Amino acid sequence: MKDFNLFLKLVYTLNVIAAFMLLLACIAPYVTWELFSFLSFLSLIVPYLVLANSVFLLFWLLQWKKQSLISLFVIALGYFTQGTFIKVFNSIDETKEGDISLLTFNTHGFNGVKWANEPVSREKFVAFINDQDADIVCFQEYNYRVTKNFDRYPYKYVNFIFPLGKRVVQAIFSKYPIVNKDSINFPNSSNNVIYADLLIKKDTVRVYNLHLESLSVRPQSLKKEEPQRLFKRLNRSFQKQQQQAQLVLDHSQKVGYKKIICGDFNNTQFSSVYNTIK
Repeated sequence: MKDFNLFLKLVYTLNVIAAFMLLLACIAPYVTWELFSFLSFLSLIVPYLVLANSVFLLFWLLQWKKQSLISLFVIALGYFTQGTFIKVFNSIDETKEGDISLLTFNTHGFNGVKWANEPVSREKFVAFINDQDADIVCFQEYNYRVTKNFDRYPYKYVNFIFPLGKRVVQAIFSKYPIVNKDSINFPNSSNNVIYADLLIKKDTVRVYNLHLESLSVRPQSLKKEEPQRLFKRLNRSFQKQQQQAQLVLDHSQKVGYKKIICGDFNNTQFSSVYNTIK
């Protein structure tokens, strides 16, 4: 460090900060939310932290400096401690006999997330879902008016319970018989969980379709909203998500047969919320 010029010292300082933040992000899924709630925010920027540390790693390697070990360590730690850190898909995988295909999809009322500026026709949604031809489809923010478009699914559970008066519909469509179904409402939230027990051959499998609390963050809100107010609102959402995830976990642990848990978590795979459910 003594022979570093001002530029290298600045790079080193920024590297240490980026590495420390990625280290905290790797730890975040395994710590108690109530004590370290601020760590939840780091889970949203993990890809950027990985990219930054990769750049620093490459920089120090080109310089033949031992400082490259700083970012190398945290990237390796993330890879081995986070099963979801990176995924390499195998394009030659084929569906085998007896496999079950499942699609989970937040349709935003079959309008799309950018419906105001880039409207998507309802027919495109329907065509996509029918082309996938999944055995089980879990919808969040479902528009019950399009039910008739999915006649290949003889069994369905469309939940019409609207917590807090908001018309957010959940649905499960299945090619397998539904032998039991119900919902779990979250306290002080318009979101909820529905589940259905499916008879697949001789086995009963429970499918949970959950929609966790939204962060309600859009690009325009980042520009217009005061940082302190935005931080408090996000913090409340993270808190609700963690409570909701724990409710799902507690409920699922009482089920003695196989379970599939899917849905819209409104969070990343690096969060404590995701880790709780996983």
